[in-house]
Amino acid sequence: MRSGSLGEVRRSGAAFTAEVRGLAHYLQQPRGRLFQAGCDADLGDARCAVDLDDPAFRGTGTVLTASSLRQFTASGLSAFASGWFTRGLVTFTSGANAGRSQEVKRHTLAGTEATIELWQPMALAIAPGDAFTITAGCDKQFATCQAKFANAINFRGFPHMPGNDYVLAVARPGEPVTTGNRG
Repeated sequence: MRSGSLGEVRRSGAAFTAEVRGLAHYLQQPRGRLFQAGCDADLGDARCAVDLDDPAFRGTGTVLTASSLRQFTASGLSAFASGWFTRGLVTFTSGANAGRSQEVKRHTLAGTEATIELWQPMALAIAPGDAFTITAGCDKQFATCQAKFANAINFRGFPHMPGNDYVLAVARPGEPVTTGNRG
């Protein structure tokens, strides 16, 4: 006889539907951690421990112009370097999108005006005068964690593990095999 378990159960009126899962289902469940060079924590979560409420990692701004549902220029972010908020999160605090958040694809600075491009369009139109808060972004690399956030101790990746270049390296007589990019 086979054995397994019941998965999701849905009820519709007087009937129900149950998902029957076989033993192979347990083999598809993630166990442990994935070994990769990049960090597997989310910026600001308990494992990362970066305080995103710190003024060094959070900014507030006001929309000056909006060219689309995905891109706008803003004031109030001139204290932060270009790219500081790339991969961060913008949350509108006023206007039609108040309370809605979206991930930042690109943050550039030209003088005192910042241009913010989002990965996905906002649900409603972005208008001049809309206020927002924005948090710093992380590319999940060890160097960024160390330099930008001073948080190398909490880095949740494996930056020193050998990559594919090490596996494909050919040993030559008298020459040590090294790890790193082989350009």
